[in-house]
Amino acid sequence: MILKNCRIFDGNSFINDTAVLIEDDKIIKTLPESELSDYTDKETIDLNNSVLSPGFIDLQLNGCGGVLFNDDISRKTLEIMNETNQKYGCTSFLPTLITSPDEKILKSLDLIDNMNDMEQIGVLGLHIEGPNISLEKKGIHNADYIRILSDDMVDRIASSGNKTVKIITMAPEKAQPAHLEKLKGAGIHVSIGHTFAKYSECESKKDYFKNATHLFNAMTEFGSREPGVVGFIFDKKDIYAGVIADGFHSDFASIRIAHGVLQDKLYLVTDAVSPAGTDMKEFIFEGKRVFHENGKCFDENGTLGGSALVMNAGVRNLVHHTGLPKEEALRMATSYPAKAISVEDRYGFIKPGYVADFAILNDNFDVLGIVAKGKYKKFN
Repeated sequence: MILKNCRIFDGNSFINDTAVLIEDDKIIKTLPESELSDYTDKETIDLNNSVLSPGFIDLQLNGCGGVLFNDDISRKTLEIMNETNQKYGCTSFLPTLITSPDEKILKSLDLIDNMNDMEQIGVLGLHIEGPNISLEKKGIHNADYIRILSDDMVDRIASSGNKTVKIITMAPEKAQPAHLEKLKGAGIHVSIGHTFAKYSECESKKDYFKNATHLFNAMTEFGSREPGVVGFIFDKKDIYAGVIADGFHSDFASIRIAHGVLQDKLYLVTDAVSPAGTDMKEFIFEGKRVFHENGKCFDENGTLGGSALVMNAGVRNLVHHTGLPKEEALRMATSYPAKAISVEDRYGFIKPGYVADFAILNDNFDVLGIVAKGKYKKFN
């Protein structure tokens, strides 16, 4: 299959007058449109001058399309999440399990361990968010389940390794060095989040934290006398940080400031929950009733409980409200998250040998169609 008459964003920059040749689920080559006469035997799709971007990658997705991973840890849930994601240009994601009992962690590990075709339904691995988090910064997480994981559970997570678990979120003050060492050794990205730590507590474990979970939210703020977790992330500059660009979790000016510091280490996440992509008004999140109103998800106390953001809307917000260039907003949804979990050798770019995952967009970032694992699907 050949995709032509498009403005290709290749994960770095825009390239013109170029087509993409796909075979099965891989990109074979990009080629000048002037050479298309050599490929008359190939199915050719005219994209009518649309933007062709790598498929968006969401590294923190609790649910969408009316389902929640914490509620139903099953392949069916993942399939619904993937189908919903595709409508918004997202072709890869990390299903995210928030603080929950050991039984749910084990069930999620077993599910992904035994799923040989998980990438075919968009799953790149798990994001386990908690339970080693701070009560003071728990957000919507259920306090009854917050705890320090046992040695056996850490061994079990590490045994699955990076193929199954891409990210685990922990508060530094609740993370034991021996556990951090084991998780790091297994290739799992340990992410700093839901933490009440001081800068010094982060500094003492700096070698273990390579990611940060929803920057600004559920972490100690930057101050003149106590730099806090935000100050630690800004100071290190080598930590990949996710940010929720929905206008509720962070002021857009704060995102712009963070981008000025972190540059290519800042990537877009949704932290979406079941209402994303639906008109649901409320749902239960690990025992808590959460309401959805005007795009905002919150409990009866006003605490944010995930988001209803979808990836293409996040990209649009970065451009329209944060003022980032279109190319940089697209990088934050494609190549930057790919690098943040070390899959940039296969995902996040339009290059020969890469997985054929694309989002087809108009200039307002509406999704006109997608290509997922080499299969074309038109929406509008």
